[in-house]
Amino acid sequence: MMLLYDVSREILSAATYPGDPKTMFSFVKTTDSEDRCNVSKFSMCTHTGTHIDAPLHYDDEGRDITGMKTSVFYGRCTVVTIEGILTGEDMEKLLPHCKKRLILHSSGKAFISVSAARVIADSKLVLIGTDAMSIAPPFDEYNPHIELSRANVAVLENLYLEGVPDGDYVLSAFPLKIKGAEAAPCRAILIDDRGY
Repeated sequence: MMLLYDVSREILSAATYPGDPKTMFSFVKTTDSEDRCNVSKFSMCTHTGTHIDAPLHYDDEGRDITGMKTSVFYGRCTVVTIEGILTGEDMEKLLPHCKKRLILHSSGKAFISVSAARVIADSKLVLIGTDAMSIAPPFDEYNPHIELSRANVAVLENLYLEGVPDGDYVLSAFPLKIKGAEAAPCRAILIDDRGY
């Protein structure tokens, strides 16, 4: 039987990164008005909730979200429970056991160092994901991101992985198509088709 795990955070209740704008939602039409329909609007930071970072996030010469290959956002991935700041040596040990997409399950407590990002940049990995708000540690947001950006490695952040066992899955995490954006929200799904 095929199992689907929705690993996206609900946007309106998702915490925003410190300093980012808050998410706003309201109805502009309601069924009790003369319009007789509900129409809503919202504004949000592109990094709120579960989202994809494009290379443009830290590199003005990098691709925007519409310039990334859509094949990156769908395919085999590996979920691994791990905590701490991963070094290049840690990543060299981990990557031989992973598919082309790697997701760190850490209750928001796993990050990659710049040396780990360099190992990823030289590997077959096309996407790195995490359930933390950022893939990089708070004291060094720039360097890991820029290494991944220059290698065109997609970054999937702020996943919701509670109850998801470690192992191999099919990931579907297509970002919204927003021309010129350095990031975009996505609906991330893990598909467990091992018994299908």
